[in-house]
Amino acid sequence: MKEKSRSEAPGPFRGNKASLPSKPCLACGRAMSWRRSWAKNWAEVKYCSERCRRSPAKSG
Repeated sequence: MKEKSRSEAPGPFRGNKASLPSKPCLACGRAMSWRRSWAKNWAEVKYCSERCRRSPAKSG
């Protein structure tokens, strides 16, 4: 019986961070990558950190 290697295993995220969605932070403009903790509310995520959330939005 042939064993499946880790790369052949089907299922969720397996370490390829380049394929995760990303979007810019409204305060600092840095790209935010999707996180598991944001899975349920990714559409509502606007800031990359608590510090950015507290600071006023960057105008420009």
